[in-house]
Amino acid sequence: MTQEPHISAEFGLSLTRYQTSLYAYILSLVPDRNAAEDILQETNLTLWEKAQQFEAGSDFLAWATTIARYKALHARRDYARDRLQFSPAVTEQLADRMAERIAGVDTRRRALRDCLAKLPTDDQQMLAQRYHAEGSVQRLAAQTGRTASAVSQKLYRLRAILMECVRKTLAQDA
Repeated sequence: MTQEPHISAEFGLSLTRYQTSLYAYILSLVPDRNAAEDILQETNLTLWEKAQQFEAGSDFLAWATTIARYKALHARRDYARDRLQFSPAVTEQLADRMAERIAGVDTRRRALRDCLAKLPTDDQQMLAQRYHAEGSVQRLAAQTGRTASAVSQKLYRLRAILMECVRKTLAQDA
């Protein structure tokens, strides 16, 4: 009877945490959503098989996107008969650019979370209600007794404040 290898908690958390980023990365290389989902599953399988090679504290996303890139390139070769495919050189360029963008997502997300925390509680609640699945400007207007126009203006100002705060935070971190 073979024994299962020990998988670190950090590996498991990272694998779960970066699913959306990996899928977005793969989708940037393979515009077919079904193919991208298949490649994500193949990538996850390979990551799981190579879990023992993952070094705790290292950049999981960089490691995972490298594996995803090879899986996507392999899949693109399989789809080479489609005349609407990018050349391998263009695909490599896109992969490099997307990898850079994805690497910054966590930094931007953290900056946004910090900036949101700096807003007054009422403003935080307004944004949360607006961007809730069933949130709308009209619903917020009814709840707050304001006009839809006033709510839209307030949301516009809050987004501008957040955008400026995130920009400053990222500039300080750079």
